[in-house]
Amino acid sequence: MSRFVFLGVALAALLAGAASPPAVAVPKARPVVVDVDDYGADPTGRTDSTPAVTAALRYARSIDRPVRIVFSKGTYQLRPERAETRELYVSNTVGADQRYRDKKIGLLIEDMHDVTVDGGGAELVYHGLQTAFASIHSTNVTFTDFSFDYAAPEVVDATVAATGVTDGHAHRVLSIPAGSPYRVNGTHVTWLGETSPATGQPYWSGVDGLQYTQIHDPAAQRTWRGDNPLFNDVASVTDLGHRRIRIDYTTAARPADAGLVYQMRTIERTEPGAFIWQSKNVTLRSMNAYYLQSFGVVGQFSENISIDRVNFAPDPASGRSTASFADFVQMSGVKGKVSITRSVFDGPQDDPINIHGTYLEVVGKPGPDTVTVAYEHPQTAGFPQFAPGDEVEFTDKRTMTPLTGAHAVVTAVDGPSGTDHDKSLTTMTVTLDRPVPDGTEINGTVVENITATPSVVISHNVFRNVPTRGVLVTTRKPVLITGNRFDGMSMASIYVSADAYQWYESGPVTDLTIRGNTFTRPTGPVIFVEPTNQVVDPAHPVHHDIKVEQNAFDIGDVTVVDAKSVGGFAFTGNTVRRLDGPDRPPYTSPLFVFHGSSGIRIARNHYDRGLNTSVVAD
Repeated sequence: MSRFVFLGVALAALLAGAASPPAVAVPKARPVVVDVDDYGADPTGRTDSTPAVTAALRYARSIDRPVRIVFSKGTYQLRPERAETRELYVSNTVGADQRYRDKKIGLLIEDMHDVTVDGGGAELVYHGLQTAFASIHSTNVTFTDFSFDYAAPEVVDATVAATGVTDGHAHRVLSIPAGSPYRVNGTHVTWLGETSPATGQPYWSGVDGLQYTQIHDPAAQRTWRGDNPLFNDVASVTDLGHRRIRIDYTTAARPADAGLVYQMRTIERTEPGAFIWQSKNVTLRSMNAYYLQSFGVVGQFSENISIDRVNFAPDPASGRSTASFADFVQMSGVKGKVSITRSVFDGPQDDPINIHGTYLEVVGKPGPDTVTVAYEHPQTAGFPQFAPGDEVEFTDKRTMTPLTGAHAVVTAVDGPSGTDHDKSLTTMTVTLDRPVPDGTEINGTVVENITATPSVVISHNVFRNVPTRGVLVTTRKPVLITGNRFDGMSMASIYVSADAYQWYESGPVTDLTIRGNTFTRPTGPVIFVEPTNQVVDPAHPVHHDIKVEQNAFDIGDVTVVDAKSVGGFAFTGNTVRRLDGPDRPPYTSPLFVFHGSSGIRIARNHYDRGLNTSVVAD
């Protein structure tokens, strides 16, 4: 049909009363392919590919069309010395500490739109301390089809390969993975990380048990936090070669921990493992995240983040049991939708998934429509929490419930931008479209950005070898947790807080559905709801409308639900079984404990014999 005939048909349709002319499909532009190998990247893994990858990404940024950045199916070494550097402040890391404000980023997508990083099955090996990849000020970004690991993780996994007693003195033999260089010096072990080719110094180092330890039992497939006995009462340390260290003790009792793995690390979360900042429609798909250095994947003040078929677990060939320095996934102040599906979470040093906002405390009222607010936890600071047009809610710290007239719209903000240090990194002044709510108290009221809260779907994932909680979630938008398997959590499998006293992670849940999951070998309480309100009033609960339905619980003698300050809690259609069978002595822990809650409904559940099905409420 010619253009003139088409226009005539469209005009006739309009004259005949048609609502609009026929739609004309506009073909989508084919993406431009940018091959990192064309810029000198080395898929053999013999040389540093950082300069080439950086050049390819910079060129891709100049293209005003959709773009695919592709790798070959090989191994690429990525060192921090020539990686992109950005000043960034990241939630739940090192706060405003200026020693760590500059972050090295291996793969940086910045100010780009419609871009895919397609690894083509490549293996990326990162060195030193750097963020693996980031999306900053970008939209429609996909990272897919690659594996990544770090040559020398900041976590040292020391396996007790043997124990014994010689001449009245106990000893252990430790087996150390290849990616953990060390030096024995007298009665101490110094862990060295890697040596930087630029400075000749290790990227990081520490002595003996470092600052933090958790213990992994590979036979039982459990991990927990605990004390580190490896370097107590040491008489001598001997390097046996082949990454084996013998430690002799002044004590005589044979250690009873043969086969256990002591996962040791420092505590400074200097940068995120991966970072999504002020971006929209970002997807991580079909990846092996063998290790996340310093922290996890952080989504911060972004919109619509999807994680699908990502294997957060150590490389089986590495000899390690740790896959992250801390959390796997942390979503802070994200809006739109967070979707985490068909993934494996195995071997973190903290919570696999944590989705929250941030409460800022009111520290001043400089005007009738203006408040000064401050970050209160030292790990979070330096980036903006509010923008003009955002809706905020004022909450009383003692009751954790909104003030009367609690909602307002931001009209102006004076505070940190997230990429500079010219202003205070811990406080900001916020101007509202109406007077500050009555009852706002300095140091007694917190403010949450309720625009930056997401709906959440967490489905068909596996959680195992977790020393902490499985999922933490506090958002007022709908949350669905379904079809997941939680195996051997060392704390609550699902934890709901709203905290204005310690971590300042906001806020309430109003529509949470926990459906069709399997909880095996859990620690109690399995589902734990514990806001930090100091005043508990069942007539004014913090959380609302939590439904636990059609799940299977295979438990020891633990509480299944412990919930505080909830209005509307339903536990229906679930199956609760005993791990040791119904014919053993009865369990004593009540399955249900409620504090200051109302609207509780427990019905149509199936229980093994010998469970304590009582409901304890106050």
